[in-house]
Amino acid sequence: MPILTPGQFIRLLRINWVLMMHGLDDIVFATHLFRPFRFIIYVFPWNWFRRKREPRAVRMREALEDLGPVFIKFGQMLSTRRDLLADDIADELQRLQDDVPPFPNKQAREIIEKAYDASVDDMFGSFEETPLASASIAQVHAAVLKTGEDVVIKVLRPDVLPVIKRDISLLYIIAELAAKYSSQLRRLRPVEVVAEYEKTIIDELDLLREAANASQLRRNFEGSSDLYVPEIYWDYARKNVLVMERIYGVPIRDIDALVERGTDMERLAAMGVEIFFTQVFSHNFFHADMHPGNIFVDTDNPKRPKYVAVDFGIMGTLSHTDKRYLAENFLAFFQRDYYKVAKLHVESGWVPSDTRVDEFESAIRSVCEPIFEKPLKDISFGQLLLRLFQTARRFNMEVQPQLVLLQKTLLNIEGLGRQLYPDLDLWKTAKPFLENWMEDQVGGRALLRNLKDDLPYLIEKMPEMPGLIYKSLKVYADGEYHLKQRAEIEKLREEIKYSHQRSLLVISGSSMLIAAAVIYTLGDSVPQTYGAPLVSWIAGAIGVLFVLFGIKK
Repeated sequence: MPILTPGQFIRLLRINWVLMMHGLDDIVFATHLFRPFRFIIYVFPWNWFRRKREPRAVRMREALEDLGPVFIKFGQMLSTRRDLLADDIADELQRLQDDVPPFPNKQAREIIEKAYDASVDDMFGSFEETPLASASIAQVHAAVLKTGEDVVIKVLRPDVLPVIKRDISLLYIIAELAAKYSSQLRRLRPVEVVAEYEKTIIDELDLLREAANASQLRRNFEGSSDLYVPEIYWDYARKNVLVMERIYGVPIRDIDALVERGTDMERLAAMGVEIFFTQVFSHNFFHADMHPGNIFVDTDNPKRPKYVAVDFGIMGTLSHTDKRYLAENFLAFFQRDYYKVAKLHVESGWVPSDTRVDEFESAIRSVCEPIFEKPLKDISFGQLLLRLFQTARRFNMEVQPQLVLLQKTLLNIEGLGRQLYPDLDLWKTAKPFLENWMEDQVGGRALLRNLKDDLPYLIEKMPEMPGLIYKSLKVYADGEYHLKQRAEIEKLREEIKYSHQRSLLVISGSSMLIAAAVIYTLGDSVPQTYGAPLVSWIAGAIGVLFVLFGIKK
């Protein structure tokens, strides 16, 4: 059992109390710490007259809501790990709302003024005391710059880091206990999940990082008619305060308002899928937190709507190899070429190199064939990827954080797209994009592009080519000489080793002779029961043998 501080122990008791209040006694008393107290279940009156319980998943969601902001965000992150959770739990955890009471306006002012070393009135033309939104990490206030631009100010919650560190340390303790005492929970790799969560939430605490993410995404879609990213005001950017352009639009979840304005819903849904694939494959930089609360729609031209994104704390990237294999996987899946899918997983290093491809292929086929019994337009990319990861985990696939983020984002985009337009054919939208991207990567255009990119380097190195060719030929010609040299070096190495062994024997023998002499000299003062004279003679004899053998060897 990990050592707990008094504060952690009290917090742990509070966590377990909340779990029991929500009928999650089995989780509490499965741990080694509380198992001896299982009889307490029968003491509480609500267990005597317990009415019909809510489903397990609902109780888990409600417990996380009661435990506070850090656990709410943990539940949100956990909902993306559908390769680990049962579907009912993952679906319910997706309903967690990161909506918490705002902290006092006075504190928000103090944080802003400390960050700028100036008063709010001096920095801004106006400042709205009531926040526009409040979440577990930060809250947002509307303001106007002295130059007249409408902006929002994102302010980190005061003293949020110590609270997060405290609860994360407890999550680690709980995860370690779960992994140690529950084989069922051990399968979910709880410590690994907490580590992934810790990295994500710590990154979100740096608003300078978020500002940089927003700026990069804005550059990627500069001039785009599909996605708008608000401008960052870098002069006002600090680690705990961020100022960005205020955007106006219809929240994506407000379907009725979008329909009322005559928005082209089919176009909007298809455009969301295109934006996702553009971010992943063309830009290699994608918004990985695209839940409905972070997306708005500009409906100034309802027939040509435009997405507007906010909150850039979590972004994802893929290596070129990951992108290539991912695109090939999708294309192979829809051709039902499961052998290629299995082979791609091995080649990419997603599963161990000693994995039997035929066994992996068979497992993938048994999971994915039922999916293809549906009409093509009803097949979910996200569910396909999820089933693939679940199958691969059985073959010891290591967690790929970048792929988990991708899976989470893809599920969000798909769910959103089908909510906007239920008949959206994802494959019809994505297939041409993937095929064109693959052709661009491996076709003649890719060859010409790579040659163009490398041409300056080749021209720079051209004068060195004759010398390099000469040296290569000389090395080849001198190969036999180098082989002889290597043999001589090996011979010398053996001689050094042989000499070292002789020296070791002589030194060991000499040491035993000295020890024998000391024992014999002190023999009179040592009780005879110890047999000092006998020991000294034996040690001396062995020492002599070692010295003689070392000299003659």
